[in-house]
Amino acid sequence: MTGRPALRVLSLGAGVQSSALLLLAIERRIPRFDVAVFADTRWEPSEVYTHLDRLEKLSADAGIPVRRVSNGDLRKDALDPEHRFVSMPLFVLGKDGSRGLLRRQCTAEYKITCLKAEVRRLLGYPHPTRVPQGVYAEQAIGISVDEFHRAKDATVRYLRNVFPLLDLGWTRADCRTYLTSLGFGNTPRSACVGCPFHRDSEWIRLRDHDPAAWAEAVAFDEAIRHGHPRAPGIGATYYLHRSRQPLAEVVLKPGPDDDQIEGCSPWSCRSGSAVREGRPQ
Repeated sequence: MTGRPALRVLSLGAGVQSSALLLLAIERRIPRFDVAVFADTRWEPSEVYTHLDRLEKLSADAGIPVRRVSNGDLRKDALDPEHRFVSMPLFVLGKDGSRGLLRRQCTAEYKITCLKAEVRRLLGYPHPTRVPQGVYAEQAIGISVDEFHRAKDATVRYLRNVFPLLDLGWTRADCRTYLTSLGFGNTPRSACVGCPFHRDSEWIRLRDHDPAAWAEAVAFDEAIRHGHPRAPGIGATYYLHRSRQPLAEVVLKPGPDDDQIEGCSPWSCRSGSAVREGRPQ
């Protein structure tokens, strides 16, 4: 892609890596962004929103506005029988004992779609207006060298993905060290309260340190047990925990690598597989 970007955007997940990128730009250690965009599923833990509020103020003072965009309330929509089926990667147990996993589309629908729509709006070409050839935004994504395999090109021509942490050679640990030096050592993981890809260490953290979020996750797990009316698998049962047991009853045992799992970037879901972006907007 030739020419200069019309816009420099940070995809802000409010986790460790993207928070580090925003603060690096504020300190002008990397080129500044015109805007940072946070895709809000409306189901993040309260500590993420508190952290985001703090980032938002610092960023505004530095002349980098943070825009919060949303495609709805994921938790509410997933439980609404009148709403179109929200395909979360719930763990499935069939009547015959078979085990499965629902397709993950929540990331695409509640994060990527609204991020793309906001970029188009900021460029001045909201959907369905065609973005002219050669007009594009440069989108910075917080992927560090320890997960470089997740760095992908954009699938639409009005976006060009860049990865400043790869250019710096920074790992997640480097980001954490940098954040700590600026008083952001408690930067939380950014992921939905009821994300089925939580490792046991995250479920334990919610249970022991955020009882309101834990209660919300347990209630959600119970509410989705027999699925949405439009969900596949007649007679199947659905669970948030990979053991396919009720979350409230699971004996949680963190694995040796659980503490290394960071937040859920819109562009690198923690499932380890590529995010299905759906129809471009």
